[in-house]
Amino acid sequence: MNNIADLLDSTYLKTAVQAGVSEPANEILVKKTVQEAIDYQFKLAMILPQYVSLARQMIDSSSSNLLIGTVIDFPNGTANPSVKLIEAKNCILNGADELDFVINYQAFISGQFDVIDQEVLLCTQLCLENNKTVKWIIEIAALSQDQIIQICNRLKILVLSKFEEKLCSKVFVKSSTGFYKTPKGVANGATFEAISCMSKNARPLVIKASGGVRCLEDVEKMVEAGASRIGTSSALKIVQGQKTNSGY
Repeated sequence: MNNIADLLDSTYLKTAVQAGVSEPANEILVKKTVQEAIDYQFKLAMILPQYVSLARQMIDSSSSNLLIGTVIDFPNGTANPSVKLIEAKNCILNGADELDFVINYQAFISGQFDVIDQEVLLCTQLCLENNKTVKWIIEIAALSQDQIIQICNRLKILVLSKFEEKLCSKVFVKSSTGFYKTPKGVANGATFEAISCMSKNARPLVIKASGGVRCLEDVEKMVEAGASRIGTSSALKIVQGQKTNSGY
């Protein structure tokens, strides 16, 4: 495997309330994530939208090549496409390189495919026009295997129908938010089986495994299953050869 750090999107997506800390303390945790990503030359730092400007300043001042990723309509994905567009435009203006949208998987499950089609086409176009990478989080823990196959195929067909195939390297299908609440503690993140299924049905779109990737062995298995990028809050531990119990 190539340099492991090149595959990792080091992730910190907790609000202050979720982390159980004050707003200033949470900002310190964000800065820590970004600085570690700079120091260890990870591919990207994935942070909440309100911290994009802060991260941009840190990266620019250090002359780092680190990319900034952020999430849109996170973690539920139920906002109107116009709301997603507004949030995405602000993140682009603030310096984000990659935007991870939570697809409206609830609309997909209920058969409202027009909602899915509209948001995917509009938001993907916005990102590609601004030379940004777009990722669609499908929330696999909320879907059956058949639904994973269906939504991956729908994303592939939508993107290929509207955009040149050469741009597919900038369009990802991503497994999970890491915040979905599953019953009885069932895993809510990426699984090797789901990543393999996504890879088979979404190509030539790119696959990102996210949620529950905690060690180098997990990373290797996800790559073998078809993932090109790994989102994890355990990036530092992984490159240090350790394993954690972090949930996302």
